[in-house]
Amino acid sequence: MKRFFYALAGVAMTVCLVGCGIGRSALNRESEEIEESREIEESEDTQEIKESLLTRESEEEESNDEYYNEGRMGDTMETYFFDYTVNSAYVCDEYEGYQPQEGNRLMVADVTVKNTFNESIIMFDTDFQVQWNSDAEEDWDVPITYYGNEMSEEQLPSEYELTVNEERSGLLVFEVPDDKKDFSISYLEVFDDDSEGNVFFVYFTANMQ
Repeated sequence: MKRFFYALAGVAMTVCLVGCGIGRSALNRESEEIEESREIEESEDTQEIKESLLTRESEEEESNDEYYNEGRMGDTMETYFFDYTVNSAYVCDEYEGYQPQEGNRLMVADVTVKNTFNESIIMFDTDFQVQWNSDAEEDWDVPITYYGNEMSEEQLPSEYELTVNEERSGLLVFEVPDDKKDFSISYLEVFDDDSEGNVFFVYFTANMQ
């Protein structure tokens, strides 16, 4: 019964179309025009989506570039609070009687820090950390002063104050793997509300001693 009903409906539809003067060719032409219009719209929409994605990716790359800064030994890195420069660096087996754990050596970096902020700031040894040539998350460390190893007055202490425009130079001593010679010393801006700003890396090869 259903099949017969559909057949009658088809006949009735054909009679109506012929009676109204609409032929099959006209319907086909109209259908093709609608399909072409739809394809054009879809093509335009697809192109807009692609352009939007490309724009977003470009903006994200630019945004990431704004927050990432790198330099080399001797370059002055200008952070929100202070400037810092890695003047020189070397690796050794012992520093002022301090010996590293087995499998490690010591990397000694001479660093200059200058307060460029509009008030005095407190500096900490953990402001700076060392990374070596590896992508592993644990391949970094902070100065040995953080662990209570202040071996000489030449080292930058675990905590110190810099008045406005004051400059101070000193040594940062780190334990590093004994098979590494390429390093970076980094600083991440952190504000009072715990939000983060730019990150800075100074890349260098330490001399052997």
